[in-house]
Amino acid sequence: MPQTTPKMIDMLRELIASPSVSSVNPAWDMGNRVVIELLEGWLMNLGFNTEILAIPGHPGKFNLIASAGSGPHGLVLSGHTDTVPFDEARWSSDPLRLSERDNRLYGMGSADMKGFFAVVLEAIRELPLDRLKQPLVLLATADEESSMCGAKALTNLHRKLGRHVVIGEPTGLRPVRMHKGISMESIRLQGKAGHSSNPELGVNALEGMHRVIGEVLRWRDALQRRYRNPAFEVPVPTLNLGHVHGGDNPNRICGHCELQFDLRPLPGMQLEELREELRQRLEGLLESSGLRWEFSPVFSGIPAMETAADAPIVQTLERLTGHKAGAVAFGTEGPFLNNLGSETVICGPGSIDQAHQPDEYLPLDHIQPAIKLIQSLIRKFCLDSAT
Repeated sequence: MPQTTPKMIDMLRELIASPSVSSVNPAWDMGNRVVIELLEGWLMNLGFNTEILAIPGHPGKFNLIASAGSGPHGLVLSGHTDTVPFDEARWSSDPLRLSERDNRLYGMGSADMKGFFAVVLEAIRELPLDRLKQPLVLLATADEESSMCGAKALTNLHRKLGRHVVIGEPTGLRPVRMHKGISMESIRLQGKAGHSSNPELGVNALEGMHRVIGEVLRWRDALQRRYRNPAFEVPVPTLNLGHVHGGDNPNRICGHCELQFDLRPLPGMQLEELREELRQRLEGLLESSGLRWEFSPVFSGIPAMETAADAPIVQTLERLTGHKAGAVAFGTEGPFLNNLGSETVICGPGSIDQAHQPDEYLPLDHIQPAIKLIQSLIRKFCLDSAT
């Protein structure tokens, strides 16, 4: 007797009850194996072939690739299994227990993005997967919210998963074909501490950082004059000064200072080229300052993404949703999948405004439209099409 998958609401309940926080803070970080194994079991019951892939260098972190059918193109439905850390005291209900009120499903990851997996599985169960003309792949990754190690591990496989990709991040079921990148950078200055009564006794790193901040802001202005894309709500690259710390006492010459900032480049702007450009500016600025300095990424960054407007997945989603594919400022795993030869669109139920917030929820009225949309995509790219 063939096994069955639970009802959608029960799948979502189990996914939410399985914590899978990823964080750069080791005190919060945890594995995602339980979520991966839940998804694998349900997909195997639906007839999928499954692979659980351990991520090298990241104990307890796993990707899942589940596939049905075969062929050179096909459709990939992709999501991440992790959530951000949460503060239970700020929630109105238990964040790890699915609750329904106000026509919404509340729980950690309900929108971002465990809800997408439950919706996809509900959509798939009603389709004749034994008649696929092109493959259908479900991809579940680790650590999108922190290191992106899951997506990066996929690129290291050098394996094309499918031509057409939908990442189900919460976009209100409106397609997105472009997003900005993100990098977080650190500039550290090392001076020489001394008694404040005689500035000649030291080299003030805080005064040096004042000059550095001015140069960083001049660089930001230059970037915003050079690059502009009206598809984005904020049409220029942004740079935010987020953290600065230096010195230890008012009567001591500051011997050390650090600045951290984030940069969100537009499509077409390459992170390594931008870093090198700023590095050259800092070399000229600090050459004879007496300061030692270091410029390094806080993390490797997420590239900007742009999928061509005439890509079949873009045009199909525009037709099915009635919305022109847009652009957003937040990052996704899309650029990593595009690097594997895919064409990726971001589109899923829920709102990004609910992501990373207490009382995160998935609107009930998004569920049936999302199921219908996913079924239409599978019919288009896997059941009705041989190309």
